[in-house]
Amino acid sequence: MRTQVAIVGAGPAGLLLSHLLAMAGIDSVVLETRSREYVERRVRAGVLEQPTVELLRSVGLGERMDSEGLPHEGISLRFDGADHRIDFAALTGRSITVYGQQEVVKDLIAARIAAQGDLRFEVSDVTLHDVDGNEPRVTFRDADGTAQEVRCDAIAGCDGFHGVSRSAVPAGLVTAYEQTYPFAWLGILAETPPSHDELIYCYHERGFALHSMRSPQVTRLYLQVAPDERIEDWSDARIWDELHVRLAADGFALTEGAMLEKGITGMRSFVVEPMRHGRLFLAGDAAHIVPPTGAKGMNLAIADVLQLSRALTAWLREGRTELIDGYGETCLRRIWRAQHFSWWMTSMLHRFPGGDPFQHQIQLSQLRYTATSVPAATTLAENYVGLPFS
Repeated sequence: MRTQVAIVGAGPAGLLLSHLLAMAGIDSVVLETRSREYVERRVRAGVLEQPTVELLRSVGLGERMDSEGLPHEGISLRFDGADHRIDFAALTGRSITVYGQQEVVKDLIAARIAAQGDLRFEVSDVTLHDVDGNEPRVTFRDADGTAQEVRCDAIAGCDGFHGVSRSAVPAGLVTAYEQTYPFAWLGILAETPPSHDELIYCYHERGFALHSMRSPQVTRLYLQVAPDERIEDWSDARIWDELHVRLAADGFALTEGAMLEKGITGMRSFVVEPMRHGRLFLAGDAAHIVPPTGAKGMNLAIADVLQLSRALTAWLREGRTELIDGYGETCLRRIWRAQHFSWWMTSMLHRFPGGDPFQHQIQLSQLRYTATSVPAATTLAENYVGLPFS
């Protein structure tokens, strides 16, 4: 088959890119190794920056988000046994919206199917060819095992950190920057109303904890654990006991509920440069990973594909190449800003192995300063709610 853009990966990045390209009159095919049910139920990020919210509304994807999403005008930093609220609205005039990544994916899939977009789920043996030539190709097998080939003008690698797209770039032509953190997050989804109406970032002597939510009926909670912890060693009762200890504060009562999901996720920062090789363009987790502390992962992916859609449209519709030539450089300015913010939040809020008393006092000093200084609080707020796409 022939299309203009072959998109590998049906996460938020790949699906939104297909949607944006279709709005510009550009054909695409989206290839996904997982089933539709899997990608629509996969729980990942849940915080949308204001620029992300505004973009989704502007391209016709905001109706369910606006009716079911949870607008938040601040977060709490909990340390020294008390809450210190960072008021986004007062400091920046902006806010965030809690709306799960899987809900964004459902909206995008529904929109692409309604527009008769070409989405291929449960494909296998996806291989990229001739990415540095004038007519790249993607070969794969359909869900029924039939061998297929897509010829195209460009390939968008939106298939995540473990996908095949990044490996299609010769190793000697990319530079990878990576940092692995000496801790992980144990995350749960619990069928219980949130215990607080905003996110709580908790710095505790036993380790970081986060109180979040996905809906008025479902709470999302995290504990800092060692990176080699096994989820089998954490019973539901042990998890709840530890959450009660770390999140304790005057006037706060943590409500328990049935655990719908639990798992352990490692923490890393990762950036690959360049984000383009020939006709292959990397976007989202295929090009960069951030620790989840700053709530930047999905928002960065959306910023990438907004820029990529503009660049591909200028090239394929008008023959202009300056935007595709500058695609990676433009995205990387935002990516490195988000990397720094995520590293800063992670370093300020987590207890590092070894129990260094000096580092502990430095972290408390940073937290107290951030909570009491308007300029410091504003720095946190404006990065958290999202810098303008422009």
